[in-house]
Amino acid sequence: MSDNIWGYQPTAGHTAGTDLIGYKVEATDGSIGKVDKHSDDVSSSYLVVDTGVWIFGKHVLLPAGVVRTVDQAARTVFVDLTKDQIKGSPEFDKDKHVGDTGYHQQVGGYYEGHRPR
Repeated sequence: MSDNIWGYQPTAGHTAGTDLIGYKVEATDGSIGKVDKHSDDVSSSYLVVDTGVWIFGKHVLLPAGVVRTVDQAARTVFVDLTKDQIKGSPEFDKDKHVGDTGYHQQVGGYYEGHRPR
C-alpha cells in the first residue's frame, strides 16, 4: 500500500495519463458511480466521483491511495472502501479543493482512517 493517500498504489495498475473520466467506480460492496474528474498530479492524485442518485447526486473526492485496481478493459476503478465509508466522507467542495491544504488534510485524514492495513 502506498504511504501517501494522494498517490496510486504501485499494484493499482494505473498508468499516469490514462483518462479515467466515465469509468465506473466499485466499492467493496457495490457500485458507487462514475469518475467525473481525475488528476495524476504527483502527491495529489485523486478521483472526483459522481454518485448519481445513490447519495442524491453528491460528488465525492477520493484520494488515489484508496484505489485498489484499475481495470482498463472493463473501464472500472475498484476502491478499498465500503459504500458507507464513502457516503460518510467529507462533502466535496470544488471551491476549496484546489489549493486548500487544510481541506486536503481533512479529506486525506478521513480516508487514512478507513483504509485497510
